[in-house]
Amino acid sequence: MSRDYVLQPFSAPVELQIDYARELNEQQHAAVTALPGPSLVIAGAGSGKTRTLTFRVAYLLEQGIPPERILLLTFTNKAAREMMRRISDILGTDITALWGGTFHSIGNRILRRHAGQLGYKPDFTILDREDGKDLLKACMDDAGIDVKATRFPKAEVLNDVFSMAVNTQRTIPQILAEDYTGFEPLVEQIIQIDAQYRKRKQSTNVMDFDDLLVLWLKLLTDFPGVLDVYQRRFQFILVDEYQDTNKLQSDIIDLLGARHHNVMVVGDDSQSIYSWRGANFQNIFEFPKRYPTAKVYKIETNYRSTPEILSLANAAIATNLQQFAKRLVPARKTGPAPALVVCGDAAEQAAFVAQRALELRDEGVSLNDMAVLYRSHFHALELQLELTRRNIPFTITSGIRFFEQAHVKDVAAYLKLVNNPHDELSFKRLVRLLPGVGGKGADKLWHRFLDELTSAEAAFPPGPASEEGAPLPHRPILGAALQACSSAVSKKTVVAWAQFAITMAQLDSEPVASNAAEVIRLAVEASYEDYLKENFPNYRNRLEDLDQLAAFARQFKSAAEFLTQLALLSNIESEDDRPKNNDDEELKLSTIHQAKGLEFSVVFLIMLCDGMFPSSRSLERIENEEEERRLFYVAVTRAKNELYLSYPLIRATAGYGGDMMQQPSRFLRELPAELLNEWNLRSY
Repeated sequence: MSRDYVLQPFSAPVELQIDYARELNEQQHAAVTALPGPSLVIAGAGSGKTRTLTFRVAYLLEQGIPPERILLLTFTNKAAREMMRRISDILGTDITALWGGTFHSIGNRILRRHAGQLGYKPDFTILDREDGKDLLKACMDDAGIDVKATRFPKAEVLNDVFSMAVNTQRTIPQILAEDYTGFEPLVEQIIQIDAQYRKRKQSTNVMDFDDLLVLWLKLLTDFPGVLDVYQRRFQFILVDEYQDTNKLQSDIIDLLGARHHNVMVVGDDSQSIYSWRGANFQNIFEFPKRYPTAKVYKIETNYRSTPEILSLANAAIATNLQQFAKRLVPARKTGPAPALVVCGDAAEQAAFVAQRALELRDEGVSLNDMAVLYRSHFHALELQLELTRRNIPFTITSGIRFFEQAHVKDVAAYLKLVNNPHDELSFKRLVRLLPGVGGKGADKLWHRFLDELTSAEAAFPPGPASEEGAPLPHRPILGAALQACSSAVSKKTVVAWAQFAITMAQLDSEPVASNAAEVIRLAVEASYEDYLKENFPNYRNRLEDLDQLAAFARQFKSAAEFLTQLALLSNIESEDDRPKNNDDEELKLSTIHQAKGLEFSVVFLIMLCDGMFPSSRSLERIENEEEERRLFYVAVTRAKNELYLSYPLIRATAGYGGDMMQQPSRFLRELPAELLNEWNLRSY
């Protein structure tokens, strides 16, 4: 006779140092104290996502989970440091054994330990983006590819193609077919360059940033023993900003969590706005399908915004079909209703923002706590001009300043050379865009051009000015001077030089020469659009920038006046450029993408016209329109106390198209009228 007797595991009662019920609200507490197993935490905007995640880690540690058995993945080093600091402060203990960091930093740590299995040495070097481009150029040189002669994509474009392919796990032919159609005939050569690039990286013991994920996944996929080690090690996996993960990252998480299934991902599907850089919205949306036993926790109490702003935010996102149903609940007292400000044109919109910002400052709101948000860089052109005129200090947190971007400076060089044929910098900038012209060649051509220019000026003496003090009549001399330089260019440059001379002759003739908008439009059409496609991965956005630059130029009486304002605006410092002075107040100007994660007392959201926000390209596919609506939701939820939504009734267009009537953004039309307080502008 025998009897089975089951030994139950014994663990001493846990004496928690932290009163989690007191520190957290009910929804946060439920997520923090969740039982082991897969969990999806949908943390709405301003709901204390970071607090929830850090207290979850603290809770696991208090339950006796060794810190080395926990993996905490974030998207920025700043977020990783902040979370590790908070956890340490909560518990009052050292937690350095906890594996916490960005995806790439953890990938680097693991790859250092197992580099040999992938054919690398542990002391491999990590290439930055510039180094990666240089190595790609070397691969193209080895393959005998002359980028300019064959209209082959430059290294920067190839880098983007290869990166997007691995991060979205699509093939290079798919990437070309969907995003770079002009290069499809070169697909076989591009695939060969990719193979050579990977081979060169391994032979020189270097990895680029993408390899830290690609090779980490390969290590887990191709080496079961390594996978087993880390599946056993990481008993609990926590992921921040899960809505921003790409396919590579979600696959890594799924593999690591396959043994214990203790995967907790935290994020907000309504703030998934980075598909353009590879983020996959479906990762968070389909998490419950990939983990059928997953518990879904919603954290909906918002501590940031007034009830009025949250009511508008809830209504703004309601139209999206693909989302987890949630409703932000206010924790704050009532405030003013969001304002809808319909403006006559972009200049009036700029005047409103400037005047209202000064009024709010007089009421005690610092300029530092105000932000103007927009969909794209060019939406703030008129505003930058207006703020400069009124001497209102501002910073631009949208990355590189609009007027300092390469494509804007290139096109401005056409305009500068037309207005001043003796502009050496503009001449050299333009000729270096041509195939076969480098620094020395540009200098040689400049001196030859200067000689020919002198001859052309002698042949076309200036006529008398129409009145005293007026500028002299324009002389069309560029085309002749450039054509006379043909014998000085190399064979590689002959065809491009002939086209350049013809283009400049067109731009240098009236009525085009004095019309900045026409110069920009014709320069782009004649040749610069092709240059953009070959040299910039985001050429469509840059083309849109230039179209809007031409429209912006239409408001100026002359090309000279436009160039003067361009110079003034180009000297505005971005936030990263200027020395920090806590005593200085500055209005913040930012794209919405750059403002994610930030908050402001007052937010102005401008240019809410259909086709601008949402962008016209996004309207081709429902999933893109839904991402634009999520972007609108992100913008709205940056505001704490006051929100101003505005759009112009009329918007300038490029060329001779004149002004166009604008329709309000569909995102505005979807909002119940009772949620908005419409302001009627009057001029005195």
